[in-house]
Amino acid sequence: MSAPAPVDPLHDPGPVAARARAASVPLPTATIVRPPGAGEVRVGTAGWTDATLTAAGIFYPAGADTPEERLRYYAARFPVVEVDSPYYALPARRAAELWVERTPPDFMFDVKAYALMTGHPTETRRLPKQIRDALPETIRDRERLYATDLPAELLDAVWQTFVDAMAPLHAAGKLGAVLLQYPRWFVPGRENAAQIVDAKRRLGELAAAVEFRNHRWLAGRTGARTLEFLGEQGLSYVMVDEPQDGESSVPPVAATTSSRLAVLRLHGRRADVWERPGVSVADRYRYLYDREQLAEWVPGVLTAARGAREVHVIQNNCYANYGTTNALEFTQLLLEAAPDAAAAG
Repeated sequence: MSAPAPVDPLHDPGPVAARARAASVPLPTATIVRPPGAGEVRVGTAGWTDATLTAAGIFYPAGADTPEERLRYYAARFPVVEVDSPYYALPARRAAELWVERTPPDFMFDVKAYALMTGHPTETRRLPKQIRDALPETIRDRERLYATDLPAELLDAVWQTFVDAMAPLHAAGKLGAVLLQYPRWFVPGRENAAQIVDAKRRLGELAAAVEFRNHRWLAGRTGARTLEFLGEQGLSYVMVDEPQDGESSVPPVAATTSSRLAVLRLHGRRADVWERPGVSVADRYRYLYDREQLAEWVPGVLTAARGAREVHVIQNNCYANYGTTNALEFTQLLLEAAPDAAAAG
């Protein structure tokens, strides 16, 4: 695995410096920002179990060693989290039941869709046993599979398994949206637009948010048509902050396409590794935003809150405590920009 170049000290100062920055933010725990006459804004991170976050002395206190203890601790400090693990393997309904039990009544989850649901490949061994055993012999021994490899009835089973697993979150009012993050080879066109419509149909009552990883969806006239299309479908467009260097670099467009939910995901700005193969997830997102960079998004988020009942800001710069530190700082910046906003914890 290739080693990326070091990040400048300002944006990779180390967990100790990040912890000191977090300690300087005077906020009530699990703060939800409610600007007057607008929807509420929740800021959190993409996950709570990353190995660089759970390491001793980084974020969790001594003794918070189990999944239950960590989720309870996280949910006492942030009002929303994104769950990435279902992207890698179809979730179990029991897992969602436990997430409901272990979080406060007003806590929210955004859940990343399983890889096969958005055109990504999956490792065959990660499929549930009943689906794996039903695979045709011609593909059963393949290391990886795409949705197009599966018979229609097995692809239906994949989607239904995911939807059934999300039912406890949806019933409890704790499911923000299913994140449909499409790969960079997913380019604008009628066929791919039809796939998005089909995804919405398959998710049924579950709300969905769409994130693109190809800049062409937001380029020129296509960008306007993309946002109009998502609005017509009642799907949330996922605004992104990410390196602007390559085919997968989507521009930082602030837009609200659903009156229910707007989403912003911040991936860091490590252009040197954004599209480099063989880079670890930790290194790709190892970036601590400075306050000026976070402040660039505050006006767009407040505008989104005037067009949607809820806004989720997800720090996906999940190396150590960089994401949790920036989530606190972003919340503080929102309150400073909207001094009349209520801060409920």
